[in-house]
Amino acid sequence: MDVEALVFDVFGTCVDWRGTIIREAERWARAYGRPIDGAGLADAWRAAYQPAMEEIRSGRRPFAHLDTLHRENLDRIAARFGLSGLDEATLSHINRVWHRLDPWPDTVPGLRRLRARFLLAPLSNGGVGLLTRMAKRAGLPWDLILSGELFEGYKPEPKVYLGAARLLDLPPQKVMMVAAHNGDLGAAAALRLRTAFVRRPTEHGPAQTTDLTPAQKWDYAVDSMEDLADALGC
Repeated sequence: MDVEALVFDVFGTCVDWRGTIIREAERWARAYGRPIDGAGLADAWRAAYQPAMEEIRSGRRPFAHLDTLHRENLDRIAARFGLSGLDEATLSHINRVWHRLDPWPDTVPGLRRLRARFLLAPLSNGGVGLLTRMAKRAGLPWDLILSGELFEGYKPEPKVYLGAARLLDLPPQKVMMVAAHNGDLGAAAALRLRTAFVRRPTEHGPAQTTDLTPAQKWDYAVDSMEDLADALGC
């Protein structure tokens, strides 16, 4: 395959957002002296993610940074999960948990192998600052940071995928989208990007029912980043 760059979905594909929020919620409960339902918070917060971005994709709202959307969603659900009455500095710290997400165990070693042969970048709805801080903390070995923020859009808008290829100075067919989400890959494939599906069957917890298998014949379907490195000869 004549691919020169791999671009990666991040939330769920490279990092474990749900597990990280649950673990951090346990620390917040001890620090703030209150019970916090970490699993409920993670699920409710993530459930508000796509609807918030759809307001922007639909044109009903001007572009807004994902940190802003996350904070608006947090404010709406905070009282339900033991986070009411906290001061602004504390809520800001909680909101930035999305900057501190832990990678899946196979992510960093797999990316290091892939980077020996390909250009690597996130292609995420997270902002540039979020993705940069996450990479620094988690040791994600990106060559550059690509984000929907650069194009004032959110996946699966075509301008995000095509904008990434343009900034990489590559035709779409020389870029591979790597994701654990069939919808993300479908949008990329429609624009002639190559595709790799990485199974993350517990992204949404042990009862996950979505994205357990490839929805169609992607170029690759693997169980880990290390498996993808094997498949691509790295």
